[in-house]
Amino acid sequence: MIMGTQIPVRATIPGVEHHDAAVNGTVLHYVSAGREGSPIVLVHGFPESWWAFHKLIPLLAGTHRVFALDLRGFGDSAVAGDDFTSSMAAEDIHQFVRHLAAGPVHVLAQDISGGAVYRFVSGHPELVRSLVGVEMGLAGFGLEGFGDVTQGGSWHIGALAAPGIPDLLIAGREREVLGEWAFPTMTTVEGAVGEEDLDEFVRVFARDGGWRGAAGLYRSMLAEGEEFRARAAVPLAVPMLAVGSSGGAFTAQTLAQISGGPLSAMEFDEVGHHVALEAPDRLATAVADFLADVDG
Repeated sequence: MIMGTQIPVRATIPGVEHHDAAVNGTVLHYVSAGREGSPIVLVHGFPESWWAFHKLIPLLAGTHRVFALDLRGFGDSAVAGDDFTSSMAAEDIHQFVRHLAAGPVHVLAQDISGGAVYRFVSGHPELVRSLVGVEMGLAGFGLEGFGDVTQGGSWHIGALAAPGIPDLLIAGREREVLGEWAFPTMTTVEGAVGEEDLDEFVRVFARDGGWRGAAGLYRSMLAEGEEFRARAAVPLAVPMLAVGSSGGAFTAQTLAQISGGPLSAMEFDEVGHHVALEAPDRLATAVADFLADVDG
């Protein structure tokens, strides 16, 4: 008897609803939770999807309407093309927020999503209540240095940005790359990324073309520094919260260079890069307190 190939099942948690939004010529998957309170959009980094926030969402949903997005090329959103850029991602976010029809939103950006979110916030400030940056940097303000292996940077930035290399060297080795390198290297809290988490991240990155979203964002990061420095000549007026962990004060230092409004900052000791997975309770408290201050 020929056994059929088992299709991995999409992970979920109680209390969330899954949706697809057709915007900007693509289809974005997202989850929603919570019925009351101001809306907050959670935007993941690398190597993540909305699942990076699955511990955080229930902690915020009691007081806020929470929307956790899969960027184009990530998670269960449509696969990105080879021409994908952070500018496209920013317009995806813009149209997604309008699709929600929830009014101005708080936005939380994690890691490499910072460039796309910065483009969105600076281009459409009327749609944004506040910005929370979690272990987030920006090209033009030092982020490129994390790709300089001669100064302690990581190989993966250049590898993902190089045309064809992700499909050639990484595709088909998702469990090894994520389970033996990425999460062990970037986390500090033991057990924060369990087998269920790894299964879900492997599932979405193992799609055909599953690395193209990340590749597009890293290619953009290596090219958009001059543009972002020019954009920062008009500082953002929205309130901001910078949350650092393994990156120390880097997020706060970055946001300080683009901020023209209230800026708060905090650092979590003994927590690695994946804050929402490693310290969800602490992050939820920090975010909820900040949003309460902004909302008044």
